[in-house]
Amino acid sequence: MAALNLCATGFFTSRSSPASPVISGSKIQQQPSPNLNISRRAPLRLPLANSPPVVPAAHPSAAAAAASSPFDLSPPPIDYDPVNSGAKFFDDISSEKVGDDNLAIDAALNGVAVVDLSHFGRIRVTGEDRIQFLHNQTTAKFDSLSAGEGCDTVFVTPTARTIDLAHAWVMKNAITLLVSPATCASIAEMLKKYIFYADNVEVHDITKQTCFIVLVGPKSNQVMKNLKLDALIGKSYGTHRHYNVGGMPITVGVGSVLLKDGYSFLLSPSSLGPVWKALLSLGAIPVGASAWERLRVLQGRPAAGKELTDDFNVLEAGLWSAVSVDKGCYKGQETISRLITYGGIKQKLWGIELSGSAEPGSTITTAEDGKKVGVLTSYSVGREAGEHVGLGYVRKQVGPNGKVRIGDVAGTLVHVPFLSYPPQ
Repeated sequence: MAALNLCATGFFTSRSSPASPVISGSKIQQQPSPNLNISRRAPLRLPLANSPPVVPAAHPSAAAAAASSPFDLSPPPIDYDPVNSGAKFFDDISSEKVGDDNLAIDAALNGVAVVDLSHFGRIRVTGEDRIQFLHNQTTAKFDSLSAGEGCDTVFVTPTARTIDLAHAWVMKNAITLLVSPATCASIAEMLKKYIFYADNVEVHDITKQTCFIVLVGPKSNQVMKNLKLDALIGKSYGTHRHYNVGGMPITVGVGSVLLKDGYSFLLSPSSLGPVWKALLSLGAIPVGASAWERLRVLQGRPAAGKELTDDFNVLEAGLWSAVSVDKGCYKGQETISRLITYGGIKQKLWGIELSGSAEPGSTITTAEDGKKVGVLTSYSVGREAGEHVGLGYVRKQVGPNGKVRIGDVAGTLVHVPFLSYPPQ
C-alpha cells in the first residue's frame, strides 16, 4: 500500500510497519515504517489504496514557501499556477455520476463520503484592511474572528437581496472565500469595485490554482482520527489548520459546505489525486455531481441562481446564522434592520415533500383554495424510491406541515437542516 506524505505543525506520534513508498516532492521515496503516523517533527503518512501518480516538481517559490512558512496558503502570495508546473487534474473525480447515487447519499448521511467541489470558486483577499473590508461588504462579523477561524457569510445587494452564500477562512495573511461556480467572477469584480483608494486590499481569483474537496457524514471523525488529524474534532465551525503534502500547502477546516460537521480540504491540483485516494482507502464513498445536488436539496442549502437571486432577501432565504444583526453599517444592513424591526419578512424558504416530480419555477398554491403562495426553486428525487423533494419560497401564512400544490402534485412544507430562522 502506498502512502501519502502529509506534514503538519503540531501533530505528533510514531509507529512502525512494513516499508512502503512515500511521496516527497516530485519523487517516491522508500520509508521504513509508514502507517498512519505523525511525529512531532515527522510527516503524517496517509495510506493509499493504489500507488499515486508521481507528483511533479514544485515551482521554486512553492518550495521556498514550504520551507519558510507554517504551511499557510497566505505567505508568500500564490504567484504561479501549479498546472504550469505539470500538475495533473483528475477529471474523473467530479463526473456527473460516480458509482451509485443512492449508496453515495446514504454514505453522506449515515457513514462517510467525499466530494470534489473544485468547480466552486475560491477568492483570496489580502492586505492590511482585508478584515474590515469584508466586514463591510458581507453579512458576517469578520472583525470578531481571529486567524484560524472561519464562518459563513452572504453577499447581498444594497437592498439585502441575495447574491451568494460564501464560506470564509481567516488565515494569517489572507481571507479565503469559497463561493458558487456561477458567481465567482462577478463577486471578485464586485469586491474590486468597492476597494477605495485608501484601502490596503487586494482580491485574487485562485480557483484554477487550487482544488477543494469535502468529507461529509457522521463517520468523518473516524477518518480524521485515522489521519491523525483528530485535533480538529470538536472544534467550532470554520476552524482550520495548515499542513503540506509533498511540499505543497493544504488547509483542512471544520465543516463540509452542506453541514456544520464534516471537513473541508483546500489543496493544490498536484495533491488532489493522492489525497482523494487516501480518503477512499479509509472508507469514504465518492459522491458525484448528481448525488451532490440531491444532497443539497435534501439538506436545504440554497444555491446561487435558484434560491439566491435578486427576487429574495437574505432573511427570507433562511440564512440568519450567517447574518450579524448588531455589527453596524454594512451593505444591505439598513434593509435587514427594517425587515427585522417592522416584521417585513413576507415569505420564507421551505423544504417541500412532494407526491411527484415538479418543475422548478412552477407556482405553489394552497391545497384548500388554489391561491398562489409561492414558487418552487429546486426539485430532486428523494432518498427512497418514489420520494420527491423540493425547495421553495412560500408566503408566511402557510406554516410547518402546511399543505400546498404544484399543479397536480401535492406537497407538505417541512423544515430542512441547513436553514436557520429566529425563534417564533
